[in-house]
Amino acid sequence: MHGFLHLNQTYFPVSNYMDAVLVKPAKNIRSGFCISLLLITAVILSACSTPPKITTKEITITPAEKNIITTKNAKEILGLAQSINSKLASSSPQILLQQTKIITLLIEASELYLQQHNYTEALWLASQTAELVTGDVENSYRLLLVKASSLYALNYNKQAQQQLALTEQLVALTQTNISFQALELTLDYYLLLSKILSAQNKPVLAIAAQLQAFALNPEASTEDAFAIWHELQILAPWQLAQLVESQPPFIKGWQQLLLYSQKFGANTAQFSHYLQLWQQQNSTHPANSIIAQLQSTNAIVHSVEKPVEQVAILLPLSGNQKMAGLAAQQGVLAAYNDNSTTQLHFIDTHLLDWQTLATRVSELNIDHIIGPLLRDNVDEFLMLSQHEVALQVPTLLLNLSADYQLASYQVALSMRPEDEAEQAAETLSLRHYKNPIVLSHQDNISSRIAKAFTQQWQKSSGQPVDIVYFNQGKQMQTSLKSSLDINTSEMRIAQLNGRLKHNIKSEPRNRRDIDMIYLIGSDAQTRLIKPYIDVNTSPFADIIPVYASSRSHSSFNDKHHTNSTNDLQNLTFTQIPWLLQSSQQNKALVKLSDKLWPKRTDSLSRIFAMGYDSYNLLSTAFSMKELPYIRHFGQTGTLSLNNNNILTRSLIWGRYQDDKVMQVVLE
Repeated sequence: MHGFLHLNQTYFPVSNYMDAVLVKPAKNIRSGFCISLLLITAVILSACSTPPKITTKEITITPAEKNIITTKNAKEILGLAQSINSKLASSSPQILLQQTKIITLLIEASELYLQQHNYTEALWLASQTAELVTGDVENSYRLLLVKASSLYALNYNKQAQQQLALTEQLVALTQTNISFQALELTLDYYLLLSKILSAQNKPVLAIAAQLQAFALNPEASTEDAFAIWHELQILAPWQLAQLVESQPPFIKGWQQLLLYSQKFGANTAQFSHYLQLWQQQNSTHPANSIIAQLQSTNAIVHSVEKPVEQVAILLPLSGNQKMAGLAAQQGVLAAYNDNSTTQLHFIDTHLLDWQTLATRVSELNIDHIIGPLLRDNVDEFLMLSQHEVALQVPTLLLNLSADYQLASYQVALSMRPEDEAEQAAETLSLRHYKNPIVLSHQDNISSRIAKAFTQQWQKSSGQPVDIVYFNQGKQMQTSLKSSLDINTSEMRIAQLNGRLKHNIKSEPRNRRDIDMIYLIGSDAQTRLIKPYIDVNTSPFADIIPVYASSRSHSSFNDKHHTNSTNDLQNLTFTQIPWLLQSSQQNKALVKLSDKLWPKRTDSLSRIFAMGYDSYNLLSTAFSMKELPYIRHFGQTGTLSLNNNNILTRSLIWGRYQDDKVMQVVLE
């Protein structure tokens, strides 16, 4: 409103608001009611001619809002309410009937203001009218939705969510208090909740609300089903698992459709078969309306794919990075498996004259490229490809560039450690941990992981996370003691002993508010610090669970040092399938690889897995651009393509338990 819109007028403490709802209106309220109505109508009618300059966003009108009287505008309805109020009723029943009609008109006016995108007027009128409907839970619900919708449209997302929280509590109140007719959360509520959660970058919760709205919408269309599909198909596996756990309507059918699409979407014939199978299993599911179009689009995309015949692979096969290049080459060859329709051409980037690359690629009739592997070489290649037509072919880069954007015919396989930190933070934030801390070694990679974890935790939970950095040796012990507040406990014991004649025996206790630790460091550092955490956790406190990044796990040590797991019991970590015995791991190839290269380090094993995945991705990576539901279930993780043409990984979880390492499911 114009000069009298104050957000503190739109938010009421939950307890006070619920107390107000429980108060039944007195019968003799004619005088106070008239004064309130006169103030409302006089102020809002006089202010309607000068709209405020406030940045807003339009909101979609829901089916419920379409039922509002549209033959009159809000100003006319307010005038009608004022006219009715000016005619004195002769008896108490007539007065109450008159007041009920006036309140109905005021609520309709606020909803009309919302429908007509006059959000400040809607917000103010709904806030003022709410004071007249105490005890009327149905009208209180309508007004809360008007206020929440108006606040959202005015870009006050936090305050809008507060109003929705009040709405939810009001509904819960009616379902537990027999004095009121039980209410249910409506389509309008879930639509608005979904928009607010999307604005807060909480995709899983937003889609859950969207599914609730879809189930409540009697006019749901094929377009609505496709809107849900569009949101579902870009979820990471752990996000989908979290969504399924919340059990929104129809989720089992959506989940099955996604799994079939992810696994078989790269093959038109298989995709068609499994879509038919899904329809047989889910004949009444609302997603049936999109099946025919999914099948048609899939067939069209695959019909224009370029065949993979001549592949250039750019790797450092000599020089300082020779071992990394050879590991990637061996991974590619393991996937190649003597495919007679495709020829591989390995090019040593260490010896390459980059100015001759385009000519060489042209002479070899190259139609696909894998690599380069090293970041400097990626920058060199991307710079050349901007003006060399021969290099403008489907290319799968094995590293990311900080300086160049990818063209439409280029994708990059990301092995960034930040990816798994973001996955861990989002997953763990939904496990009801309230006070985590991050213990991170003070090196470049660990610091990047720590920053990514804390940023994603803040985004997912809305709460900050403390980072405690450590170095090896005594400083590590000092950092850990400080973070667990053990030093303070030891100081209190020392002070008490100083006042007593005989020393007392006491154990230092760790601080009680920490309920989870995310540990970032190498496997050697983890083997030092994990036992120290266990020892310094007070026997009087609950065990603090410790989670870690893949850097804390060494598959090499697990295989070659029989006692290497003793100090890591109950440590839970993310890892690529290649380095953790799991359902996704290619066990036969792992066995052969261990036989051929028994001393290969974990870092080189990751590069081998990346080479293996890169060849298998040639036929699917570019289909992902048009069919984003396709996933590659590879040895570096479950891979999907984001909007920046970067293939990102979803990792699996492992745990040290009972002197062995096993896969666990956290999502």
